Amino acid sequence: MAVMKRSALGRGLDALITMDDLKTGGSSSISEIELSKIQPNPNQPRSVFEEEALEELATSIRALGVIQPITLKETGTDKYMIISGERRYRASLKAGLDRIPAYIKTAADENVVEMALIENIQREDLNSIEIALAYQKLIDNYGLTQEKLSERVGKKRATIANYLRLLKLPAEIQMGLKDKKIDMGHARALISVEDPEIQLALYEQILAEGLSVRNVEDLVRNATEGGKREKNEIAPSRKSMLPEEFNLLKDHLSRFFNTKVQLACNEKGKGRITIPFASEEELEKLISLLDKLK
Repeated sequence: MAVMKRSALGRGLDALITMDDLKTGGSSSISEIELSKIQPNPNQPRSVFEEEALEELATSIRALGVIQPITLKETGTDKYMIISGERRYRASLKAGLDRIPAYIKTAADENVVEMALIENIQREDLNSIEIALAYQKLIDNYGLTQEKLSERVGKKRATIANYLRLLKLPAEIQMGLKDKKIDMGHARALISVEDPEIQLALYEQILAEGLSVRNVEDLVRNATEGGKREKNEIAPSRKSMLPEEFNLLKDHLSRFFNTKVQLACNEKGKGRITIPFASEEELEKLISLLDKLK
């Protein structure tokens, strides 16, 4: 393999991450690696890769090549896993390349997720829910406190706490945030509402009326400062809008899946059933239950 000079990085990954701070204790080198020998990181924090953006990057790569190397971890003889740069890897495949410049890093397994997270956060490539899930994964897997995590990723503890609070929102709202139907400001306003029914009703009102963050903050403030107003002073309660048989179905599903199932239905009979889960383990249990229904 032809070894590239270190100066080829320019203001690349090293300008975004101080690798020494991650204390991987390993060696590193830069090479051109065959794409067929590379596999994505299954714990990659980023889960959304927009097809149009990938096509644009692929077009650029066809014209100019891969300007900034990706970062890999060697997992065996001629086998590598992506630490950062999966978007460039995917675009290179689209562009028809067979090799890609790569920064080879020897890292302990527990550092790989952390390195991928930091690289993506520095680039602001992750959406809010992806960041929140990555923070939670680091906390759960490696026993980090929010304070320790803030030191590792270079973010204030309050910032990390705000992201983690997003995971307490109903699954439907989390998906809306992930799909950019609402932004972080909307979500933070909804977090201050304790009742999930009201959160979901407000969420639908945001989508239906195009409410600004200030609008939502005012609705929530009026409710909390107005002497504990009833739910329907913010937005109609979902339960009151559903026929009794639908409420019974909703309660039955909640008991069956052992989670708070949400059911919404309009006057024409069109609606959705939302089954929230808080972790990959809970998702696996839900899938197992659904498989049994077959």
